[in-house]
Amino acid sequence: MIWLKDTIEFPSYESTSNDGIIALGGDLSEERLIHAYNNGIFPWYSEGDPIVWYCPHKRMVLFPEAIKVSKSMQKIMNNNNYTITENKAFSEVIYNCKTIDRKDGFGTWITGEMEQAYINLHQKGLAKSIEIWLGNELVGGLYGLEINNIFCGESMFSKVSNTSKLAFIHLAKNKEYTLIDCQIYNQHLERLGAKEIDRSTFLQILKS
Repeated sequence: MIWLKDTIEFPSYESTSNDGIIALGGDLSEERLIHAYNNGIFPWYSEGDPIVWYCPHKRMVLFPEAIKVSKSMQKIMNNNNYTITENKAFSEVIYNCKTIDRKDGFGTWITGEMEQAYINLHQKGLAKSIEIWLGNELVGGLYGLEINNIFCGESMFSKVSNTSKLAFIHLAKNKEYTLIDCQIYNQHLERLGAKEIDRSTFLQILKS
């Protein structure tokens, strides 16, 4: 494994391990994070561990025109029981993504350091959130980074069934993105139309 130094750079893609790790260490400074996302790299690690940087060989993505909306989801959307906002409660969204109990076991990977780093990016206008409200209660949402015409999704949460799906569908249908980056395979997102593509294809789209 290659450990990062103070300089803002990453090793070549050829050095990526079989499980998608490209480097370790470094920091979560605004400059490093933006450089990472511009090169298809993202951090994913646990509290107390060194920062682990990933650039998977296969990338889970959604081309917005391929979004799948089931009849049950369309009914939920037509009922208009929820209010959808953008960038109104970023800190609350990332906090819920960090703390909510998840059946998939990925509920604790957002460290305190990471939480603050993305709040800082949001304050600079670089990180975005979608919020789903039931009355005055935040019941679902997602957040990520906007890199050119690509939305790099980081995490989502639901306190009420299907509200994360509602946020994801809103993102796909109401923003003019070329691509939504979902990072790694997720069966939940596959049902919504996401699929895996080769890293080289993803990087080509990212750089175009």
